[in-house]
Amino acid sequence: MKKLLISIAVVLVQLHCFAQESSPEPLGEDEMGIWYMYFGMNRVSEKWSIHTEAQFRYYETSGNFNQLLLRTGANYHINQNAIATLGYAFIDTDPSFLGFPFADASFSGNEILEHRIFEQFILTNKVWELLFEHRYRLEQRFIENRGLGLNRETQHRARYRIQMTLPLTNTFFLNFYDELFINLQDNLFDQNRLYGAIGIHITENSNLQLGYLRNQFANAVFDRLQIGFFFNPDLRGIFKNKKS
Repeated sequence: MKKLLISIAVVLVQLHCFAQESSPEPLGEDEMGIWYMYFGMNRVSEKWSIHTEAQFRYYETSGNFNQLLLRTGANYHINQNAIATLGYAFIDTDPSFLGFPFADASFSGNEILEHRIFEQFILTNKVWELLFEHRYRLEQRFIENRGLGLNRETQHRARYRIQMTLPLTNTFFLNFYDELFINLQDNLFDQNRLYGAIGIHITENSNLQLGYLRNQFANAVFDRLQIGFFFNPDLRGIFKNKKS
């Protein structure tokens, strides 16, 4: 019996050591990260506008790069309260978190590149002073994981976001949203994003938002500060002059 207990203890110690060695590197769940964001809706005609977007995401507020996201699309304005969009996004992700003393440079070679096609439909409505926006989005994701021997796969995802904007004064406003991500293959739940921010109107067609995002995945929750600049220029006059 004594030899059996010793053998079991040895096996448990070995399994524990193996689990520590084989566990993935930390993803910075305990750190407060930050996203720097730009969004633009560039109106070029009565019915059409061009969406432009750039996001720089970091695991920590002081740095530690996580993700670059560039997105563009063509918006068709059905009416004042409905917009349909077809677009493309490029995403460059470093999934490793290098904020721990035992992290080494070998983690930095892992890189995930994604080319994404998306279709989107936005509906807006107003209730008293509250402006609501419902965004429905489908994504076709072409993912290349260079950290796993150039492994490629295609995934499909659906997203729904409800957003509420509350004006405080002519200059300041509050913005809130909740967005659910659903995988259209295995593991139905992808993530949920809960966001709140205070916004400042800089000019008639631009504003700055300072906010907080709680990004929940199946096995992790990330806290992210957000600084977003929104610029929606009306370029219809320029395009009319070119045609004339």
